[in-house]
Amino acid sequence: MTDVLPQPDCSLKAVCEPLERCCLDPLEEPGSKRPPNTGARLWGRVRSKLLRQKLDPQTVETKNWHTDVIEMNGIKVEFSMKFTSRDMSLKRTPSKKQSGVFGVKISVVTKRERSKVPYIVRQCVEEVEKRGIEEVGIYRISGVATDIQALKAVFDANNKDILLMLSDMDINAIAGTLKLYFRELPEPLLTDRLYPAFMEGIALSDPAAKENCMMHLLRSLPDPNLITFLFLLEHLKRVAEKEPVNKMSLHNLATVFGPTLLRPSEVESKAHLTSAADIWSHDVMAQVQVLLYYLQHPPVSFAELKRNTLYFSTDV
Repeated sequence: MTDVLPQPDCSLKAVCEPLERCCLDPLEEPGSKRPPNTGARLWGRVRSKLLRQKLDPQTVETKNWHTDVIEMNGIKVEFSMKFTSRDMSLKRTPSKKQSGVFGVKISVVTKRERSKVPYIVRQCVEEVEKRGIEEVGIYRISGVATDIQALKAVFDANNKDILLMLSDMDINAIAGTLKLYFRELPEPLLTDRLYPAFMEGIALSDPAAKENCMMHLLRSLPDPNLITFLFLLEHLKRVAEKEPVNKMSLHNLATVFGPTLLRPSEVESKAHLTSAADIWSHDVMAQVQVLLYYLQHPPVSFAELKRNTLYFSTDV
């Protein structure tokens, strides 16, 4: 029997490969082989079963683990699953160990590193632009969870072998590590405090009013957050320039990063959301639209934003 535990960030290819290898191993009868593509077909059944369970109202309502077994051509896959609401799956837990980078405030990390943009962000972006910018589905296709966790541990420990490990690692794992870093910040990059204002600003119908509001909100961000956000924006724009090859448009990238960089605080979520469906849909489209607005906006520099802040403060 082959036991496979699907992981949240694990890709179909990563699971199929070990299944396929075991499919090609000799069976008890000499010279016999399992049919080709058994691994992919078997994992396809597992995914179908998982989706059916996920959409089952009874599964959604229970907090217990559900165990199931699927078998094909002598291979048995046993898996467990349970529904976790979006507010729990995206819950940000500050790290108790402030010496690392994951789960640590971005201001703390940049001050410690004496940098404007966290080292992990700069290195992951550099590696993606070096050898992953033309990768189909970059940032959309998940990396292998174990690889992402290994990179997380190396960055947290500030290991001297970081660069060597990055150069050898699958590019989707590096992209996944960058997404995980932003997802595990104690508060979103665009901050809890400004979240309601971003939601109101993106809903404005007058273009001039929207422009003024959205630029003012950028100026209101703490410096480390703003500089890192502008750095990420320019990177995502360069990724989108390769859309004919990598299939990642500005909208696709906004869909991937929007809910990670901008989302309501836990207090606000609990105050307004009552059901699993609400949790999944609440403000997600607006979060995507906020990031898409900035991605489609002409480039704006940190210095330019700060000059405008000075003008606003003296013109009272």
